[in-house]
Amino acid sequence: MSYEKWSELPYAGERTPPRNGEEPLASSWTLNYLNRDTEGSYVDADGKKINLTIKDPHQINWEQQLKKVLDAEQQLSEEDKLLATYWGTGVPTKQITPMMDILIDTYGVTAARAARMLAVMHSALNDAFVVTWDLKYEWDVARPNQLNQELETLLCTPRHPSYPSGHAVIAGCSEVMMSYFFPAERHKIKKLAEDCADSRLYALVHFPVDNSEGLRLGRQIGDLIIKEIRKQKDENLRPIDKPYTRSKRAKILPDLNSQAIPFNFPSNCSSLVRKEEQ
Repeated sequence: MSYEKWSELPYAGERTPPRNGEEPLASSWTLNYLNRDTEGSYVDADGKKINLTIKDPHQINWEQQLKKVLDAEQQLSEEDKLLATYWGTGVPTKQITPMMDILIDTYGVTAARAARMLAVMHSALNDAFVVTWDLKYEWDVARPNQLNQELETLLCTPRHPSYPSGHAVIAGCSEVMMSYFFPAERHKIKKLAEDCADSRLYALVHFPVDNSEGLRLGRQIGDLIIKEIRKQKDENLRPIDKPYTRSKRAKILPDLNSQAIPFNFPSNCSSLVRKEEQ
């Protein structure tokens, strides 16, 4: 099944296809835990080829996906809008990193372990971004507002291809990494990851499948990395990590009316955006 390409259509309200793609070379950046073989395929630490669990875009009905976006547009609740704005203001890690810091504080994690947790998680997110950007620019899937030139999005549409959603992949990978260190909080962490992914539909900048498949891919990448992290031992041959299994009920569920790290981002947007949101 063929589909429209991101590089060939203008965004709604614009006259030419996007020429200022965000970080188109990110797929060539250095990986931390995953590797590539001589053919460019992703492999694990043992050199085994990784079969990425994400649908080929040729197998997706994009017209049906667009209909779901337009249906969502007509049904947006105030909470949906808050979720979209909270998670879509800034890069994905903007809200995720502070959550890890709250977990570290709540559980009284030592300085050395806290640094390791943050380093491991962000190294994993680097790999997740590399894979995501590789797929985005290889598949070149158009955005919702390229398929419907009258679509006014809630937030400004990012300048890179639609599939898969970067927010969703990072949410899925973060979910796995944080749940590994803090399994007692895994249910709240999972909800946050799913909220982050869903928020991109509510912002009207992604198709539902971008988010569902992105979550799945992010979780797969996280699981592959955790498999390697578990092998790491100290000099007494004991596992380095000691996951926190007794819940301290960390307050990581956010106040959607307030950014974790307030910052006045520019509000200008060249594509169509709802007037009340500008």
